[in-house]
Amino acid sequence: MVPARAAFLALALASGVQANPHEFTLANGLRLIVKEDHRAPTVVHQVWYRAGSMDESPGTTGVAHVLEHMMFKGTRRFGLGEFSRLVAEAGGRDNAFTSTDFTVYHEQVHRDRLPLAMQLEADRMANLVIRPEEFAREIKVVMEERRRSYEDRPRSLLIENLLSTAFAAHPYKWPTIGWMQDLESMNWRDARAWYKQWYAPNNASVVVVGDVEPQKVLAWARRHYGVLAPKAIPARKTLGEPAQRGLKRVTVKAPAELPYIRLGYKAPVLRDIAKDWEPFAISLLAELLGGGEAARLHQVLVRERRVATSVGADYEMISRGPGMVFVEAAAAQGRTGAELEAGVREVIAGIAADGVTAEETNRAKVQLLAQLVYKRDSFFAQALELGELESCGLSFRDADRIPERLKAITAEQIRAAAARYLVDDGLTVAVLDPQPLNPRPASALVPGVKH
Repeated sequence: MVPARAAFLALALASGVQANPHEFTLANGLRLIVKEDHRAPTVVHQVWYRAGSMDESPGTTGVAHVLEHMMFKGTRRFGLGEFSRLVAEAGGRDNAFTSTDFTVYHEQVHRDRLPLAMQLEADRMANLVIRPEEFAREIKVVMEERRRSYEDRPRSLLIENLLSTAFAAHPYKWPTIGWMQDLESMNWRDARAWYKQWYAPNNASVVVVGDVEPQKVLAWARRHYGVLAPKAIPARKTLGEPAQRGLKRVTVKAPAELPYIRLGYKAPVLRDIAKDWEPFAISLLAELLGGGEAARLHQVLVRERRVATSVGADYEMISRGPGMVFVEAAAAQGRTGAELEAGVREVIAGIAADGVTAEETNRAKVQLLAQLVYKRDSFFAQALELGELESCGLSFRDADRIPERLKAITAEQIRAAAARYLVDDGLTVAVLDPQPLNPRPASALVPGVKH
């Protein structure tokens, strides 16, 4: 049954139902990628700027994300809140996100309203107005977002501490949202400088997926984006990370009910789709370790030994910077972080020594191929796939080659990747040391003191 399902998924990916994307480059350097998909009368429009938190400098961490917020605060032509209001009135929706590698702005609208989305995005690409009073209000919003997302969430704090420990030099060591001290000292001039430095047509890719005709999209892009002047984008130095020479460890004390651990192993990412096989093997390794209840970690630590209530593994094959494989586990009642860590590392060592079964390998392939197939049902997910490849130094055309590369990986290659990369010399262990959820005040310990 599994091989038959794999064959079906492979056929779906290779069937040619999805049109090939079309590629254009405007005279000002802006890249345009258009993918036709006529199943619904809508279109997704995304603008990808190749500038994320990895391009920041110490002291201004978080500025990429802050600027993302300010991009909704008005331009010389459209006032505060006008962007989202106009998109909503057109029956669409809009949003944005910032990552380590890039910043993305996106709209989903009826196919006839694509020119409006382009007009609005092109306008704020060149004409943003950063008002000091609006910045003062918005930076408080970002600081509160940081409190809610990190400082009040023990597991997020743990992940943040793991990355800052794992990376000695690379900017992946700081969080995309920024350190609180940097946010507190940031001013509107920092955001304006970031905008002037990175926001330009020749540092952007526009991805359009949906019920469109490529030549019409190109004409609209030339009308709205083509009139913008390019800028001199700063030369980017290759950012490396010194070789790790032994296991690193960090403990985070925070209010929580039970221990939780997260292990991070240094690993390569995809640079050459024709030559690199290890990233594909590592993707399958992460899937067979943590991809559902049939995965190795769940079978051993949750079902058999009952030392964990949940386990998982994840790995991003596509990235501008260095890669990592992450494995996590949450303790069962009465179990310790040390037991979790020992169990996870034993499972990984077993794969490195003895390999994986054909059944595990096939199941991991089917699961990853299924994810790729079902992603094609979403215009938004299709655009994300194309934009991420382009923004991380690969080609959007690699999207259709990834399934074939995954299917060609052998069980022995998975074992070899585990033996080479899931080792102590590249490992950082982060342990959540749970503290009382409602600690009693110090005065409660003093006899005779009323509460």
